[in-house]
Amino acid sequence: MAVRLSSSDDDLEINHEINVTPFIDVILVLLIIFMVAAPLSTVDVNVDLPASTAEPAQRPDKPPFLTIKPDLSLALGEDPVTRDGLAAALDAQTKSDKDSRVFVRADKSVSYGDVMGAMNLLRAAGYLKIGLVGLEADSAAPSDAKPAGAH
Repeated sequence: MAVRLSSSDDDLEINHEINVTPFIDVILVLLIIFMVAAPLSTVDVNVDLPASTAEPAQRPDKPPFLTIKPDLSLALGEDPVTRDGLAAALDAQTKSDKDSRVFVRADKSVSYGDVMGAMNLLRAAGYLKIGLVGLEADSAAPSDAKPAGAH
């Protein structure tokens, strides 16, 4: 007992319904990929820093400031100094205390290589504690800047 469903023997009937199972499989695979990749793309590192009960170290009354001018000349405090005489001038100002921190400030037009050259001069003179001084931008007005401490 055979039953004939269509009128022609050779033709298959066209199915107009979309099979959504492969589409759902692809969406689920993409969802898993994004769930795994999203935490890896964050740059933020959460660290709970411990609190300290120590009092902040006192800043010296007149710390040594090495200034690199736009013409690449050096000044120690307000006095100009040559690259060859930097070690002697620092020893005179710090009373040969090699553990004192020297603050370096440079004009924004001075290249990074020239700042590193001045820091190498300090290192060669025996001063290894170096602080960089910059201006901290005000969050309200980016063009206005207020002086910040040594970083």
